[in-house]
Amino acid sequence: MSSQAENTGAVYTDEILFPGNPTFESITESVSRIPEARKTPRAWWVLFSISLALAGMLVAMIGYLFWEGIGIWGVQIPVGWGWAIVNFVWWVGIGHAGTIISAILFLLRQRWRTSINRFAEAMTIFAVICALIFPSIHVGRAWVLYWTMPFPNQMDLWPNFRSPLLWDAFAVGTYFACSFMFWYVGLIPDLATLRDRAINRIKKILYGIFSLGWRGGNRQWRHYELAYLVLAGISTPLVLSVHSIVSTDFATSIVPGWHTTIFPPYFVAGAIFSGFAMVMTLSVIARKIYNLEHIITPKVLERMNLIMLVTGSMVGYSYAMEFFIAWYSGNEIEQFTFINRAFGPYAWAYWIMISCNVLVPQLFWFKRFRTSIPVMFVASILINIGMWFERFVIVMSLARDYLPSSWDYYSPTVYDVGIYIGSIGLFFTLFLLFLRFMPMVAMSEVKGVLPQADPHYGEKAHA
Repeated sequence: MSSQAENTGAVYTDEILFPGNPTFESITESVSRIPEARKTPRAWWVLFSISLALAGMLVAMIGYLFWEGIGIWGVQIPVGWGWAIVNFVWWVGIGHAGTIISAILFLLRQRWRTSINRFAEAMTIFAVICALIFPSIHVGRAWVLYWTMPFPNQMDLWPNFRSPLLWDAFAVGTYFACSFMFWYVGLIPDLATLRDRAINRIKKILYGIFSLGWRGGNRQWRHYELAYLVLAGISTPLVLSVHSIVSTDFATSIVPGWHTTIFPPYFVAGAIFSGFAMVMTLSVIARKIYNLEHIITPKVLERMNLIMLVTGSMVGYSYAMEFFIAWYSGNEIEQFTFINRAFGPYAWAYWIMISCNVLVPQLFWFKRFRTSIPVMFVASILINIGMWFERFVIVMSLARDYLPSSWDYYSPTVYDVGIYIGSIGLFFTLFLLFLRFMPMVAMSEVKGVLPQADPHYGEKAHA
């Protein structure tokens, strides 16, 4: 650990993040006991059974969708996108917090990230998997989805690189690959710890394979730190690029309310906002169930709330600027679109969005609320509900386009709702498996920011 401490260049003097000054041994024991437990807790089995049942419903409904076609959804003329694109953008947004916490905060040497970055990274991977489902099934003929890939084929087809669908394929695919490598590299030292502690021979072999022969030598730590730094540098621009590209699905069209340059920064801020809200929801539950309050401390949660306050304010500012730009443009159709959002047939969705995304985060101006576990837990759930409605409100602009004769009211069917709920089930199925068999906290990184990691800690304590 001394090599890691020297390479990060951090200063280990702040004991506020981890009150009680936990030892290296206590950190290892607190985290390792979860995947090492011989008996799986009953609560885990209950949650896993529910999640697995929902994931099974997802598979069944997608199978029926392939058999019958996307006509079983609520899509019609003029709303040709519906819930599929709403869910896609929502899931991609949730995946952003993992990269922010792991990459950008690592480069900025923010030590508080170490207790939450591991499951935030895992959340990113699982959210991107859920997101990839929706554009894959929304194309209609999902069995020829490989036509979007740029490789020669027997039909002499070549992808249209001007298509936003292809941009999504490259952007989200790259994001998933980099996020997975970043997550796996960070896991290696902790997998080696589980390997060395394993009693079961099968676990020892599996952990040994995936820990890649890690022994914790000085050379290994140097290579590890370099690889982690390079992957953090690669992942950082992806935070801005991925959701900017997703926003161009809308911005490159000529639909009123979509064809605007504010979408890329607006979408990025919203993605970070919703991603941190999901991390907060999972953090509060995990720290309580697994007794990790001494690692995922209130100070860490408070700093996450401050980030949600900042990004929530940015989102609220974007909402106001959309109305200003529509008014300032002098375009009657643009002006009608935004007035219709606030006072038209989908006004109920618009005001849910405003309430959850703009008003709820303002609670975090007050220390009493941003340090209250129940308040931050409820607020994080409301924020993600609001962020889903944000995407819904944007897509529902299609319901009233240029031709009043084609206006219609979009209503989802049971299959729209079922596939969405099923994707949530898939997410939690993967996440629960991760909690059961992997170290949910980055033990090596938490140890690296403890005061004991300072080479001069003994001298300071003696003085």
